Amino acid sequence: MELALTDEQNMIRAMVRDFAKNEIEPTAAKRDEEERFDRTLFDKMGVLGLTGIPWPEAYGGIGSDFLTYAIVVEELSKACASTGVMLSVHTSLVSWAISKYGTEAQKIAFLRPLAQGKKLGAYSLTESGSGSDAGAMKTTAVRDGDHYVLNGSKLFVTNGGEADIYIVFAMTDLVNKKRGCSAFLVEKGSEGFIFGHKEKKLGIRSSPTLELQFENCRVPAGHLLGEEGEGFRIAMRSLDGGRIGIAAQALGIAQAAMEASIAYAKQRKQFGKPIGAQQAIAFKLADMATQIEAARLLTYQAAWKESKGLPYGKEAAIAKLFASDTAVAVSIEAVQIFGGYGYTKDYPVERYMRDAKVTQIYEGTNEIQRIVISRMLLAD
Repeated sequence: MELALTDEQNMIRAMVRDFAKNEIEPTAAKRDEEERFDRTLFDKMGVLGLTGIPWPEAYGGIGSDFLTYAIVVEELSKACASTGVMLSVHTSLVSWAISKYGTEAQKIAFLRPLAQGKKLGAYSLTESGSGSDAGAMKTTAVRDGDHYVLNGSKLFVTNGGEADIYIVFAMTDLVNKKRGCSAFLVEKGSEGFIFGHKEKKLGIRSSPTLELQFENCRVPAGHLLGEEGEGFRIAMRSLDGGRIGIAAQALGIAQAAMEASIAYAKQRKQFGKPIGAQQAIAFKLADMATQIEAARLLTYQAAWKESKGLPYGKEAAIAKLFASDTAVAVSIEAVQIFGGYGYTKDYPVERYMRDAKVTQIYEGTNEIQRIVISRMLLAD
């Protein structure tokens, strides 16, 4: 693995950092407080090419790679974790699945506008009775002529209500459950496709999380993604890449928390000296930096392997596990360094702490990551 970034990657990082600082960060706290999604930010990201980083120019992308994409999610998440996860789901879960399993017609109709930033994507797998146990899903899809009819509901859908294109997993065979799940491309506005309850959350509050309902929702047979019965494979492989996106999001949160802590430690004085001069605070900062650098190397390694077409499932799980634990630990320590001020909304570290927690939960809980990692180790 080449540890030095290319000139192009450094240029894109600088561009995204400037964009995030000037366009995203100034409104991050207010959007969090109001639980408000701002579609104009996604539109601007599309203009900059950030919505199609790893995809070929023929499909509306910029022809870069997944390491560059991880760097972008990291930089966006430093400014606003809600914006980072918006791009992560859009790219890692939705666009990726279409790029790998879609027909040429589906790539033109769906991947291209997603990559161009003209349409936003969402991914619908979880149900009330099937979170980590995806095989327990109840949503069904029944073939009816040249359509499938979907019935059921989905929970915790990131970008829900705002997205234009949804990948929806449903059972096409309730008897043979191992091969009973299929994936469908469902467009916003489809008859029988209803937006339900919007979740009120601890963190990433400007990222909408909705329930979806399907009541005799008719989806053209041509919108079946992959083969019938291939849904579970599509879901699991998509989540491998999704874990890299969440690792990058967690990395950005942790970096932001550390940078805020360093600035505060230099400015805040106790007993006549900056608190950074106290060993207790200085050691906290040293531990933060060590954990973040380790998380960055793990995340970049997984993204680099995906870019090179190498197996990356284990590396993605390890990166997601470590980076999310790091984000939680670092953001908690950041609040501690700020003391009473850290517990108020006058400073951003309380938001970092709230945002960090969910990175240990979605794209597979960290308990699931340990199962994934250990199974791969034992299989080897």
